[in-house]
Amino acid sequence: GIKWMSSLEAKFEDAKDKRPTAEKLERLRREKVNRFRNQHKISVQGTDLPDPVATFEQLQKEYSIHPKILENVRAAGFRVPTPIQMQAIPVMLHGRELLASAPTGSGKTLAFCIPLLAHLKQPRNKGFRALIISPTRELASQTHRELVKLAEGTGFRIHMIHKAAEAAKKFGPKSSKKF
Repeated sequence: GIKWMSSLEAKFEDAKDKRPTAEKLERLRREKVNRFRNQHKISVQGTDLPDPVATFEQLQKEYSIHPKILENVRAAGFRVPTPIQMQAIPVMLHGRELLASAPTGSGKTLAFCIPLLAHLKQPRNKGFRALIISPTRELASQTHRELVKLAEGTGFRIHMIHKAAEAAKKFGPKSSKKF
């Protein structure tokens, strides 16, 4: 049928239609996030995933990352997060499990080290609180080196253990039982 209305009613109807609904705003936000992911070639699977970050400063604002850690990130020469860091860091900061794949040199180490330090919050004298297992000594050395730089000035102590006998000498003979 035909709907009859005055011009005043028509203006009111038009204004009512232009007000965004919560669903429409959410859809527009999702589209914006998907465009961002496509632009940076970020492919994700899963449900209820946190939005990627575009800058390291967002980590400070949205996730309260320790300012010294972000200062160390900038001091290391990182200005803008890489695609793996843009998506992986928020996922891990939300306590979600992650399986990520990216080329060598894409920033995977930093992508998991920032959330690790953020989760630990502050140093405590309680022994080992986090463990990273690496398949090769070379990768373990690289991870250790990056974590030392990232944690500088925060009070965290970063250790690399590659032989049980050396660990016993360094941390005491009971360390293998304790940790």
